[in-house]
Amino acid sequence: MCARPRAALQDKQDKAPATDKSDKAPQQKIRPEAASRITIEVTGGTNEVPVDNASIYVKYVEEHALKKDKKLELNVKTGREGIAHVPNAPMGRALVQVIAEGWKTFGRWYDITETKQVIKIHLERPPKWY
Repeated sequence: MCARPRAALQDKQDKAPATDKSDKAPQQKIRPEAASRITIEVTGGTNEVPVDNASIYVKYVEEHALKKDKKLELNVKTGREGIAHVPNAPMGRALVQVIAEGWKTFGRWYDITETKQVIKIHLERPPKWY
């Protein structure tokens, strides 16, 4: 009598689906066409000198049909070469503002249409106060 229930239990265990605990959680799918990488090159003066340590603010408006529009802002700084990279920037219209010490403030709306877009910005010296 004891032999039969053990055999029945082994048959049930063999028929049970094997569960692999190494299954990974589903990853979020990022649409490559929905995000881009913007490269911003900041120069200044008559000699086209790269402006280092300039703060760059990139502002977007995420539009919603039913609820209030969401405003997003990304802040990056330029390196010694005057270049800053904005990763995962959404496609569409964006306000780019540049603030650097000793230079005139710059701000302009840009249309981000390409996945890897380069924006060149030229800063001027502020007028002298007497």
